[in-house]
Amino acid sequence: MSIDGKRVLVTGGTGSLGQRIVRRLLNGLAGTPAKVRVLSRDEAKQHDMRLHFLNRRAATDDVIYENSRALLTFRIGDVRDTETMIDAVRGTDIVIHAAALKQVPTCEYFPIEAVRTNILGADALVRATRAPGMHVETVVGISTDKACKPVNVMGMTKALMERVLIEANIGQSDTRFVCVRYGNVIASRGSVVPVFLDQIARGGPVTVTLPEMTRFLLTLDRAVDTVFAALASARRGEIYVPRVPAARMTDVAETLIDGRNIPITFTGIRPGEKIHEIMVSEEECHRTLDRDGYYVIAPMLPECRDSYEAWRPARTTEYSSAEITLDKAGLRELLDSYPGTNGGSETFLNGVAEATGPRATRAV
Repeated sequence: MSIDGKRVLVTGGTGSLGQRIVRRLLNGLAGTPAKVRVLSRDEAKQHDMRLHFLNRRAATDDVIYENSRALLTFRIGDVRDTETMIDAVRGTDIVIHAAALKQVPTCEYFPIEAVRTNILGADALVRATRAPGMHVETVVGISTDKACKPVNVMGMTKALMERVLIEANIGQSDTRFVCVRYGNVIASRGSVVPVFLDQIARGGPVTVTLPEMTRFLLTLDRAVDTVFAALASARRGEIYVPRVPAARMTDVAETLIDGRNIPITFTGIRPGEKIHEIMVSEEECHRTLDRDGYYVIAPMLPECRDSYEAWRPARTTEYSSAEITLDKAGLRELLDSYPGTNGGSETFLNGVAEATGPRATRAV
């Protein structure tokens, strides 16, 4: 599916992922949309984002600058409110649903708020697409590895978000509902790497929950690639899962410390955390196929999916971050090639070096 000439709504568009999705929509690499609308409930973030896009006058940003002047609009609103969603969705061809409560501890302490945003917000979106006069072609829901065999409120509510969107395919052939599911996005708001960087800049200690803790590591660009791959190729009810590296969090911390005299302390597992994350469960393996380098999970309900040719399952075991694929050398390559949190050319490791000074003997 091409986005040329399409009107696109990005819910939660002021978040880390939402802003990167908007940038991809505006830079012309995925096509030229007719309109890009950002929906969020934070007017301060919308103001900052508007200034960020409208004032990028460097030569390398000409396309984004010109497109943002012509294409980008903002709307204040809450995805929990059906009337707001009807108004936001009206005149839209594509919806990328990134709005969510995603902090694990926050959702544990405020579970009803997570239900309202993550589940009822998805339901409000579905209801909006079914309102009279709507002609939405595709909805892409952004999910998380924590939705797979969930043990915390955030994962439980995102798992139900997946089911709400997938079930929406029944009886609504005009709109295709699909999802993407992936793990920790490096440098996204609330992710662990910026926390480690801040602790290192302050001289430590760097806090890790458990020595055996592992996580998938995904760059923002790879996350956005997954969204656009699903938008282009996913069939009704499918969940796209990227193949991404996984690492021990102690190795991540030690790579960022990079030989400096900064200790690591272990704080114990937080409420609702897993030791290892899972992106494809054992139960999903038999309906998971390989397409263009992604794992694609077919919907559980046969009424929600298109017909399939016979295929071999892409996996016979769950897809877990316990399958460690990155050693410290691999982590250094990943982190040293990824821009720092200031958005400039400085990398994570260079930024830490600048903040903490010359290397010293490590005491971990």
